[in-house]
Amino acid sequence: MPDEVEYHPTIKELPEAERPRERLKLYGPGALSTAELLAIILRTGVEGESVLALASRLIARYGGLVGLAGADFADLCAEKGVGPAKAAQLKAAFELGRRLLVASPQERPLVRSPADAANLLMLEMGFLAKEHLKTVLLDSKNRVLGIPTICVGGLNIAAVQVGEIFREAIKANAAAIIVVHNHPSGDPTPSPEDIVLTRQIVQAGELLGIEVLDHIIIGQQRYVSLRERRMGFD
Repeated sequence: MPDEVEYHPTIKELPEAERPRERLKLYGPGALSTAELLAIILRTGVEGESVLALASRLIARYGGLVGLAGADFADLCAEKGVGPAKAAQLKAAFELGRRLLVASPQERPLVRSPADAANLLMLEMGFLAKEHLKTVLLDSKNRVLGIPTICVGGLNIAAVQVGEIFREAIKANAAAIIVVHNHPSGDPTPSPEDIVLTRQIVQAGELLGIEVLDHIIIGQQRYVSLRERRMGFD
């Protein structure tokens, strides 16, 4: 006897009160599970799999929302039931969430500690397949002005041109910066090159009058503050 195929009811087959959009209208987005929220973004499933099942599968496949947010666009496109359109919808939703953090001056997050800075970027950078270097630009009250990407992938971080790190900070008239980069291996332990680069950045900041508050390395759900460890901050 052939194996039975698991059946997933479509959204339309669910009782109206159990459909994600209806539940959102009735109870607000906070009442929905992560899978339900993703299902609203994805809109449709694939043959033999409801959109809720698709959302649940993606969450499991990438180890949660953090992993899904950091998934490569091409990998998402290759997932059954996703494709370029849904992958773009997911990437756009995650990017909007990130930008909301710095949407208006009065709502800009304050960075009071290395954990504050790491939490701003952990979701985005913790599972990236390539090395990214960003700077968190801060005003005189340590409010975030922006988080530009300085360079991406396939390079030795220690070979980064220090001047490029300060270019956006000068444009934004930032009072201070925090340098952040990820280790795709998932291990945020600083390398000797990371420490040398940190020392060079700190010295350049002193010459430019822009304080370098920290250099943070992000791994998978972990981070290291070089200032806390007194590496490169003499």
